[in-house]
Amino acid sequence: SKIAIEKKLDKSLQGARCAVSGSGNVAQYAALKLMQLGAKVITMSDSNGVLIFDDGMTEEDWKEIAHAKQVRRARLSSIEDDVTGRYAANETPWSVDVRYDFAYPCATQNEVNKEGAERLVKNGIFGLFEGANLPVDAAGQQVLRDNADSCPLYIPGKASNAGGVGVSGLEMSQNAVRLQWKPEEVDGKLQDMMASIFEQMESSGDSLEKGANRAGFLKVAKAMKELGWVS
Repeated sequence: SKIAIEKKLDKSLQGARCAVSGSGNVAQYAALKLMQLGAKVITMSDSNGVLIFDDGMTEEDWKEIAHAKQVRRARLSSIEDDVTGRYAANETPWSVDVRYDFAYPCATQNEVNKEGAERLVKNGIFGLFEGANLPVDAAGQQVLRDNADSCPLYIPGKASNAGGVGVSGLEMSQNAVRLQWKPEEVDGKLQDMMASIFEQMESSGDSLEKGANRAGFLKVAKAMKELGWVS
């Protein structure tokens, strides 16, 4: 998302208001990376409700959420008094009337429906980057396409959420050659990987969504041909 925001919008994540849904591994570390890049993380959620940080999460807020989810296996409602945010029960980042610059749905399939997408567009969203498997349903996707002038960035999870699979590949490489890379080296390789994915999306000359779909199709087709499954 950082590369797309900088190259396509001539903007920065510095000070940007970002909505993250979910509070599992993807959501936690997406939020942490956004904060490291200077963004304001406005929301995190679970299946019972959403924490809203009107001025952005703090590092201590993130640690409290990570401890609740990784150690205590607790609901976000139980830590409302321990963080700077306010808790809204039975809501999601996409059902509350809060302004965001960028959206990162990282919770579950079909969590952003037509109404949620329309709310995001109405409140001035510039881009949505999927961090789960198909988190935007078909009607929500169409809303984003229909409003591409005001919300020009929509990147499907096959591209924006490819880092997890990519790093798994790096782990396999380390195991195969019995090497251990430092976190900084792994992060550098991950950044190179995501830059390559962006270039493949952009090279289509169309929207980044269509570019991601084309690049994914071509990669699968090439693999099938190399395996001899098609001629």
